Amino acid sequence: MAPSFLILHGIENYRPPQHWQFLLAADLTRAGHAVSYPQLPTPDAPKLDDWLQALCSEVAGMADGPHIVICHSLACLLWLHAAHRHAIPTVDRVLLVAPPASANVPDAGASFRLEAIDVAAVRSSAAGEIAIVCSDADPYNPMGAQGLYGDPLGITATVLPGAGHITPDSGYGHWPFAIQWCLPADRGR
Repeated sequence: MAPSFLILHGIENYRPPQHWQFLLAADLTRAGHAVSYPQLPTPDAPKLDDWLQALCSEVAGMADGPHIVICHSLACLLWLHAAHRHAIPTVDRVLLVAPPASANVPDAGASFRLEAIDVAAVRSSAAGEIAIVCSDADPYNPMGAQGLYGDPLGITATVLPGAGHITPDSGYGHWPFAIQWCLPADRGR
């Protein structure tokens, strides 16, 4: 059975067509997969409860087959909160890209800040792989995602040197890594 995908954006993101998430959604759709890349509510002043409600609705609406979730930036913290609250059913795989440090989340997204990570809940939020991709030069996480998220979760993050916040501004439009992670069977083609 073919996987279905849910792609979740971060704060102040209106799904611009040059963003790697927009391009990934188009690539996966062209490959015949069910893809949801919703515009989350009020991205300039997001509220955690509103985004959790949208996330729950989106996960519930995913097509049959393996469920794969790709989060960027603030959506990574959304996923961690949802796992902590046991608000969503377990999915098959999760990719967390450029998770911000809570202290560096803009005040407009303050409701997403984390006090701690519920490691057991996050680990059980995915039946298979949870992966982290980050930069060593992310202004929203200058301490690095490995120490804040990877180490507690027992995950070795993929670190992209000089990649900023992994956005079009740092050169991340079409991003081959993303499609390869989503469709690992296609890696050797």
